[in-house]
Amino acid sequence: MSKEQLADLTQTQRDRLAFVELRVRFIGEIRRQDLVSRFGIQSAAATRDLALYKDLAAGNIDYDSKGKSYILGPDFQPVFDFPPERVLSWLTQGFGDGEPVRLKAWVASESPSRLTHPDLDVLASVTRAIHQECALDIEYHSISSGQSGREIVPFALIDNGLRWHVRAFDRKSQEFRDFVITRIRRPVLLKGMPVLPHEASDQDIQWTRILELDLVPHPDQPHPEISEMDYSMERGMLKMKLRAAMAGYILRKWSVDCSPTHKLNGPEHRLWLRNHLALYGVRSAVLAPGYESPEPVEPEQDCD
Repeated sequence: MSKEQLADLTQTQRDRLAFVELRVRFIGEIRRQDLVSRFGIQSAAATRDLALYKDLAAGNIDYDSKGKSYILGPDFQPVFDFPPERVLSWLTQGFGDGEPVRLKAWVASESPSRLTHPDLDVLASVTRAIHQECALDIEYHSISSGQSGREIVPFALIDNGLRWHVRAFDRKSQEFRDFVITRIRRPVLLKGMPVLPHEASDQDIQWTRILELDLVPHPDQPHPEISEMDYSMERGMLKMKLRAAMAGYILRKWSVDCSPTHKLNGPEHRLWLRNHLALYGVRSAVLAPGYESPEPVEPEQDCD
């Protein structure tokens, strides 16, 4: 599809075609009803949009008569140049699926960027595997063990503030682990291989376990009342509920002192985890600043 062909379409048409491409590329399928529900159009208009996208991007979508849906074509080439931030916000927060044109900002702003963004083709394979509940064959590059082939069963994306991970069952180690998406190469969906009951997300204890953490102003920092204001505390405390699998990432991102004696006194440690024993048995706690485990805990591979 050329830029001239796109330019001849209305903005609303381009937005709908962009949505078609996102659904097919990152979810693996789209139905007419998806367009009807998303844009409030009639079924006939949705049919025309799908036909138009197929005409303008031959090879990007095929019709699956058995599933009565349009699926990813074998020769897919993206038409729309979505930046990774837009794709990830759409996948995880459900907005931002309009045509990726540059818009004038309402106010001047600056925000820190991540270290890197995942390759969108790799991300698309991961998200299709999540949506279709199938395993994924990957080449993975680990800091601890180097390059190796893996079969994983992914079920959720994780944002640790710097990079994106995928939470998955690892058939090699027979454990649930986090995998850094930028370290994944050559992903292939294993659609014909069934996912076993013990590989499902509800069997991941670290994922299903919910922690209740009590964060208070750091006892060794001045002006605790300012910390109470900054973190919207009530009665001098911020109560936080986190998945055990996420706790270490969040506590490190917030620079929470998790030592029993609040021994970290740098200016970045504005908060102290008062009930530090709540992290007992949490594998991601090795990432929490100052955390002292009562017994050795093996960290999950590459959970940095």
